[in-house]
Amino acid sequence: MIRGIRPLLRGSTYSGALFAYCGALASLPLLPFALLPTLSWPSAPESVQIVLVLLVWAALVGVAGLARPVRRALVVSARRLLRVSLPIPVAGRRTSGSPGLDHWRTPLWLVLHVALGWTGALVSGVLIIAGLTLPWGRLRSEAELSLFGWSVRAEGGWGSWVVALGCLLLAAAVCVVVTNALRWLAPRLLGPSSAERLALAAERERLLAERNRLAHELHDSIGHTLTAATIQAAVAGEVLTADPAAARAAMRSIEESTRAALEDLDYVLGVLREEQSAAAPTRTLADLPELLDRLRHAGAVVEPELSGELAQVQGTLSRAAYRILQEGLTNALRHGAGGPIEVLVAAGPDGLDLTVVNRTGARTGPGPGTFSTSGHGLPGLAERVRLLHGEFQAGPDGTQHWRLACRLPARASA
Repeated sequence: MIRGIRPLLRGSTYSGALFAYCGALASLPLLPFALLPTLSWPSAPESVQIVLVLLVWAALVGVAGLARPVRRALVVSARRLLRVSLPIPVAGRRTSGSPGLDHWRTPLWLVLHVALGWTGALVSGVLIIAGLTLPWGRLRSEAELSLFGWSVRAEGGWGSWVVALGCLLLAAAVCVVVTNALRWLAPRLLGPSSAERLALAAERERLLAERNRLAHELHDSIGHTLTAATIQAAVAGEVLTADPAAARAAMRSIEESTRAALEDLDYVLGVLREEQSAAAPTRTLADLPELLDRLRHAGAVVEPELSGELAQVQGTLSRAAYRILQEGLTNALRHGAGGPIEVLVAAGPDGLDLTVVNRTGARTGPGPGTFSTSGHGLPGLAERVRLLHGEFQAGPDGTQHWRLACRLPARASA
């Protein structure tokens, strides 16, 4: 019994009924326009006139639902009063292609909203009036309620009180039925259409791709800079007394690398805050000599071997190649044994070959030793190369070397 009464006591039920009845009242200004056709056809039967007025009225209500601001207002009010989960339409969004049936979902919702509102308001209003007036007759009198040919008779005594209580409960039940009907219809008629779902999915995919790219940028730039700066600071501390000039060079390298990292960080933070940030800092193969110099200031021995027309490598291919070499050299600094780092870059007509080889084992010479890492570097590189339709390999090369190699096809340069 309590479970059956509980839905009648929910505040959201009556806020939903209020939403339905307010929609019905909002359609009243259109009623005079719906009466105009009957004025031009006064000889028509009364039943025909009533049907004609209702049809014209429903058509006018449906036309009002074609306006996008009306749909947005309906969605917002349904979220608050019906307590249904509906995405708010994005202002200015237009879906491509033929609208089809999706274009008429909001007018259909508005017509059903008004119809349910008026039906619920009339039925519950009559029941509430009956419930409030029936008990106030004499206890021994007879009470009768008639509506559309249906009648209930209470013959004196407490029968009128029982009928009054039943009328009030039925009025509450009507509110529940109207609210649940609207709550069931709202996701189907006010929810996103198939075209809007595709647009939302494309937007989410774009945002995820942008976040993934920003994560790569942060990992490549900040991770490399922190690694190089830590090693350079260790080198500067080791040679500060014996070779002040080398210590000063290491400190200048730290300043240059951190300044470049701050540019990358400002760009990423601007994108995350959805601000109008500056243009994205681009690092290409043209910046490779500067990267190698920073490694040398960190105490690394770098043996580059460059071949082919590197200046002809442009666009995405050049940017991706720089990031791949940066990550490979950073890993060599972190985990290498202090021996020479071989860097091979070969540009050909079919693509670009990149290779980084370093010694493994215990580190020799100045440096911080083993670094703790997040483990996202190599998977991130593999994903970057896969998106460019390239080939990627990373693993031991013999017993004392680690080899990272990848090949990027020339079509990735677009």
